[in-house]
Amino acid sequence: MTAHASHSDSSSVLAAGTESIGDVDTYMERLGQAARSAATAMRRTPTGAKNAALLAMAERLIEARAELLAANARDLARGRESGLDTALLERLALDDGRIDAMVEGLTQVAALPDPVGEIDGLRSRPSGIQVGQMRVPLGVIGIIYESRPNVTLEAASLCLKSGNACILRGGSEARESNAAIAACIRAGLADAGLPEGAVQVVATTDRAAVGRLIAMPEYVDVIIPRGGKSLIERISREARVPVIKHLDGVCHVYIDATADPQKALAIAVNAKTHRYGTCNTMETLLVDAPVAEALLPKLAAAYAEHGVELRGCERTRTILPEAVPATEEDWHAEYLAPVLAIRVVDGMDAAVAHIERYGSHHTDAIVTEHYGLARRFMAEVDSSSVMVNASTRFADGFEYGLGAEIGISTDKLHARGPVGLEGLTTRKYIVLGDGQVRQ
Repeated sequence: MTAHASHSDSSSVLAAGTESIGDVDTYMERLGQAARSAATAMRRTPTGAKNAALLAMAERLIEARAELLAANARDLARGRESGLDTALLERLALDDGRIDAMVEGLTQVAALPDPVGEIDGLRSRPSGIQVGQMRVPLGVIGIIYESRPNVTLEAASLCLKSGNACILRGGSEARESNAAIAACIRAGLADAGLPEGAVQVVATTDRAAVGRLIAMPEYVDVIIPRGGKSLIERISREARVPVIKHLDGVCHVYIDATADPQKALAIAVNAKTHRYGTCNTMETLLVDAPVAEALLPKLAAAYAEHGVELRGCERTRTILPEAVPATEEDWHAEYLAPVLAIRVVDGMDAAVAHIERYGSHHTDAIVTEHYGLARRFMAEVDSSSVMVNASTRFADGFEYGLGAEIGISTDKLHARGPVGLEGLTTRKYIVLGDGQVRQ
């Protein structure tokens, strides 16, 4: 790592994030060109240089703590004036603890194994050549997100470690916080001698910038949207480059008649109540009819302790009359709140049919002691994560051993499930020969 500038130099860079950008199309074209050029340089950047940049960014964050908190305070004040709700303000807020977590996140990503350059499946062919696949960066990644300024740093660190260049467009409510973080990122890149275009944070809140970013296939290789359903639907509809995404997290737990009651109770309660606002939280509980009468009252008591509102089918309400009658909309709902839909079903076939009709292909789990049913569930449920005797809340990059994640994909091409460093790379075939020619 090269020696870096003084604390006052960091402050001067902070102002650069708020500079006038002029015409949006021209500005975005300039970002795209810089990113494409940086992506070429990043392909040949060794692991040590990438790690040096990440650690330099961590140092810059520590030095710029006061500026980060001041910028965030201005964003929060503007958010309160504009009527942002409490939940959005909480996501927007930075404090010493969150800045410390951002610094720790950078050091953790620096410590992760670098996937770039790994060669898998090398095998000899009758001709004498050897054929394998090498893991390489995707190129330029555009990431569009809302509210949380720490996403700026998370996204930058993962893209950088995986050898990509990235263009980051955060929400307008976090514009000053993002500009301050961007300054630390730029300084860290410079400290390590990496191109400034490797990580660029869009410095305009004009929505036209998003439209341009998702329609530049000549510069951008993939888009990753992180935010509400309306944002992701818009990106998916309008993008001219591939999108890694998920729309909903309508996750299910199915309790089979053979399930261990204690496991079933623990898993069903944790899957719903561990956190309400995450995409891997259970939204619908399916209970096999033979165990419903014995199990549902115990579950209802546990949910009542957490203040969870229950919405049930007719069969559920004969056992739990206090449950609100479930409507068709409830089976489609991603509540992200202490509300749970419950349906009593007749066995595995009915459970799988329900998940196929109403699920979002995100995460679904079965609780069972029957090996054959567990295997069937894993084979037949078409979701990015399928679990046996475990809470849906484990659908997470850290819990899967990926170290960190950029998001979760329910698509089937390229990346599926939690997307970590490997998900930000692709593979190309490599052939090793010694003068062979094809006969």
